Amino acid sequence: MELRYLTAFVAVAEELHFGRAARRLHMAQPPLSQQIRQLEKELGVQLFERNTRSVRLTSAGQSFLEPVRTVLADLDLAVRAVKAAGRGEYGRVTVGFAGASSHEALPLLTRAVRAAHPGIELVLTGQTYANVALTRVAEGSLDLGFVRLPVTQPGVRARAIGEEELVCALPADHELARRDRIPLAALADDPFVSFPANAGSSVRAATVAACEAAGFTPRVVQEAPDSHTILALVAAGVGVTLTLTSVQHIQQTGLAYRPLEGEPVRMRAALAWRTDNPSAALRAVLAVAEQALPTPPGDED
Repeated sequence: MELRYLTAFVAVAEELHFGRAARRLHMAQPPLSQQIRQLEKELGVQLFERNTRSVRLTSAGQSFLEPVRTVLADLDLAVRAVKAAGRGEYGRVTVGFAGASSHEALPLLTRAVRAAHPGIELVLTGQTYANVALTRVAEGSLDLGFVRLPVTQPGVRARAIGEEELVCALPADHELARRDRIPLAALADDPFVSFPANAGSSVRAATVAACEAAGFTPRVVQEAPDSHTILALVAAGVGVTLTLTSVQHIQQTGLAYRPLEGEPVRMRAALAWRTDNPSAALRAVLAVAEQALPTPPGDED
């Protein structure tokens, strides 16, 4: 049974006039009459009682009308849904982020995507260190990742969304907490609290590099998987740490943040995705992200 027969049937049933129905369907009346006859032949029932003056539904036609309307409405919904999916208005996008350092950026993105494309589901994977997120994007197990620049993996593109600096977090009663800025070399004898080694933390890597540039290797006495725990340990007096300006919203009794002396150690935050990812939903999210998380001036491609 052809779809055009059903469309023709509904038009005639609603207009109860072949001429008006034909004009509604932008076709001539004879082909419309032929389609109705063919439909009746396939069904083996008469759908309309017609004479030179009037057209009306038979009891069979009346019982057939609502189911056909439902079929056509469902088909229209399916067509609109698949077109919307092709435009990226529906679908699922997996996003890896790194806990506290995404405190500001992630809500901006999720709210903007929800407002622009309520049919897109963002599947958020937290506590994914930046380097791990980048590896998972490169492997294809994440669609989008909050990462740190530079990105050198083949097939992966990244766009800068912000810049942060390393700052020192130390116990509030530490003698250096009285200073406005802390020379990194002054921490050479202090115990450090940091992210696990070899876990893919870009902050851990930047900490080690900065300390070595200052002439010492940080003595890490305690490791923790997230910024909240690290800062709680610092507040408890276990040691000091280097962290990012983006986590200074975490305030605890006994904790102090101080900028470092000298040239700032900057880290650029970015969004990364595979260039060959075919997801239309990902493309829609990236378009929204360009507005919600714009590239800082000077960082454009």
